[in-house]
Amino acid sequence: MSGFGGRKKLGTGDLLAYAILVTFAVAAVYPVLQIFSISLRPGDRLYSTSLAIIPQDATFKAYHTILFDRPFGLWLRNSLLLSASVTLVSIALASTAGYAFSRYRFRGHREGMYSFLMTQMFPATMLLLPLYVLFRQLQLLDSFIGLGVAYVATSLPFCVWTMKGYYDTLPRDLEEAALLDGMNPWGAFMVVVLPLAAPALAITALFSFMASWSEFIVARVILSRPNLFTLPLGLASLAGTFQTEWANYAAGSLLVCLPVVVLFIALNRLLISGLTLGGVKG
Repeated sequence: MSGFGGRKKLGTGDLLAYAILVTFAVAAVYPVLQIFSISLRPGDRLYSTSLAIIPQDATFKAYHTILFDRPFGLWLRNSLLLSASVTLVSIALASTAGYAFSRYRFRGHREGMYSFLMTQMFPATMLLLPLYVLFRQLQLLDSFIGLGVAYVATSLPFCVWTMKGYYDTLPRDLEEAALLDGMNPWGAFMVVVLPLAAPALAITALFSFMASWSEFIVARVILSRPNLFTLPLGLASLAGTFQTEWANYAAGSLLVCLPVVVLFIALNRLLISGLTLGGVKG
């Protein structure tokens, strides 16, 4: 039933759906607003009797401190270098491995896919002890190479499954036409298939970047030298035994989120199409 201007009236179900969405949105945004409020409080006050998001004595001193009086630039450089490397390696390996599992049938095909799936059933905390022992024997502790290998190994199974599912939705006729035109299989993959898989590549890139950008537990086990600290480790160092720099901690937490938000906005359109098409066939 339509009202004035041809607009459809909202029914009870629509109002209930909007109420649920608003409730979840508030539940997601409110903690971020609280962190922003803490970052504006002077004197590292964690608790306040006021419900105002912006306190009366608000100051941006914490942002100045975290950017110029703490080694935030070093932490940011380490995180960017590590996350970008992990993302590039994961895309390269997942795009080729997913294509092989999608287009070819070979001995161990099913077992390999199920092995990838089984690795996702175990949390990373179960692997800390064997990971530490293995990397100690390989002399990969306190190195970005060791931490990068750990991140790629943990994110690769999901990325391979994502790429394989998306390749399954692409018709084989395109590759066959390219082969008839004189291309070799590698050329058909690079020129024809890979550009069409841009949405799945965007999902792989975002997942790999986020997995390494915000990870703390594995990095805490592998890295111990302060000059190698990533952003999560650097922010954790602000928490002392007797005193915690709550305002600086909150300001740093918000600054850490900005690159991920920017990357998500940049890949938003590709992410939507990749999530809708990637799960059509498995």
